[in-house]
Amino acid sequence: MGRSLCALLLLSLLLSAAFFVASAKDLSGRESLVNDGKKHHRHSGFSQAECPGACDFRCSKTQYRKPCMFFCQKCCFKCRCVPPGTYAHKEA
Repeated sequence: MGRSLCALLLLSLLLSAAFFVASAKDLSGRESLVNDGKKHHRHSGFSQAECPGACDFRCSKTQYRKPCMFFCQKCCFKCRCVPPGTYAHKEA
């Protein structure tokens, strides 16, 4: 009786491990189909015409106005948002 119980537990462990591996492969396949290896940017409320004005307001209090405006507008045209603060926050 002890061997059959041990064999049954081992079999259930192997089946659950196989199911886990199969489901993990299925999830990774779905992510690659959705993402296709490209970075997709979400657009917020700004239009491209509003980016210079929003960046002008953001960079109005910095002493490095020219680089602030350049990078702010570059970011705004890409994601249609203005980064927080007056310094380059690449993680935001």
